[in-house]
Formats: sequence, structure tokens, C-alpha cells
Amino acid sequence: MDKEILRIVIITTGLVVIAGMLLWAYIRGKKSRRELDFISGKDTFSHIDESLKVHTDNDDFDIVPLGPARHNSSGREKSNRYYGHHDDYEVPQEEEEVEPSPRFVAPAIIQFSIVAKADEGFKGTDLVNAFELVGLEYGNLKIFERVDANRLVDFGVASMVAPGTFPDKKLELFYCPGIVFFMQPGELDNAQAVFDDYIETIQLLAKELDGVIRDHQKQPLTDATIQLIRQSL
Repeated sequence: MDKEILRIVIITTGLVVIAGMLLWAYIRGKKSRRELDFISGKDTFSHIDESLKVHTDNDDFDIVPLGPARHNSSGREKSNRYYGHHDDYEVPQEEEEVEPSPRFVAPAIIQFSIVAKADEGFKGTDLVNAFELVGLEYGNLKIFERVDANRLVDFGVASMVAPGTFPDKKLELFYCPGIVFFMQPGELDNAQAVFDDYIETIQLLAKELDGVIRDHQKQPLTDATIQLIRQSL
């Protein structure tokens, strides 16, 4: 190849490379100016849709950025915007912890009584007839007992006259101011069922003998006390 032609090709190639570099530099500089204008705020949000613009009372409308610029708002302004005025917003008070009431524990021996309304008390013959009516049996300890199918004692009934026994003869001469019922739930296989029979027997006898039922604290027996003890069994 002629040297003159080779020189022309080299010069032309150099001019093309230089022109390309100048064009790239121009485009890069223009892009940098756009980025600079965006950061400085020129026409930053002019393209935002009208539905995204927030109007204030200062101007016809101010464009408030919906992106990172929201973080410039103070906590107070944000609270007022979303939750109303701070005076109207009540901070929920923490409820005081209430300790649960201790679970009621039935006494080892549940002891109720029937006290006679009459001044002379209960007569021996009336007692025996009433005991037979509710199925109580006279036992070896000279008290009356509720005996189950296996001949085991569920609960007993004693006299309020020391030593607590009932005579086996001359019952017409015997009087007592009241009678005492007792059961040991810890010794029973089905304490609740026995307790139900226990209460029913006491109520029937109180009606038959015309007496007043008293609980283990010598207070009139209430349904609330009955349920409390029953649930603890």
C-alpha cells in the first residue's frame, strides 16, 4: 500500500476517535447537569400527577414531596396529620394487674349442723324416726351413718350433747339442742356425689325436724357456700 494512502487512513481514524470522545464528553456533561438540577430542586416534581399534590393554606398549592421528603416532618406534625390534635388523643392507660383470688380449699372435715328452733331441742324418738326416713343407720360408735353399697361410711351424724352419741334405749327421755354432720372428702372415691347426698340429707332433716342449718363457721348455710365447697372437691 502507498505510504501516502496509509497516512491518510491513520489521520482519518484519529479524527473519528477524537470526534467520538468529544461527543461522549458532551453527552456525559449534559447528563450531569440534569442530575445537578434535580438535586437543587429545579422542576423536580413538575411531572407529578395533580392527585399526588398536597395543598396548604400558604399558597394556591405547594407541592409536597411524597417520598423521602416526608421524613423532614416533625413527629408532632405527623401525629396531628394522622391522629388529630394531640390534645384529643388519649394515651391508653395500662390496667393494673389484679391478683386472682386464692382458690378455695375445702376443709379436711366438712362439718355442718342443724340447730333446733324449739327451746327443748330435738327429742330422741323424733330424731330416730327422721334418721330412718332418710336412710341413716345406727352404727357401732353409737352415731348414725350413711353407709354405701360396700358397707363403707360416707358421712356421720352426731349429737351436740357430749360425748356426741345417741342412746340405744329410752329415746323418749333424750333431748339435744342440735345435731352435727361430718364427712371427710379426702377419704372418698367420689367426694362430689357424696357431698350432694350429704347436703340433700341435711336439708330433708332440717325440714322434718324444724331446725336451722349452719355451716362450718356456725353461720346460716347459703347456696354460695355449698357451691364453693362442691367446686373445691
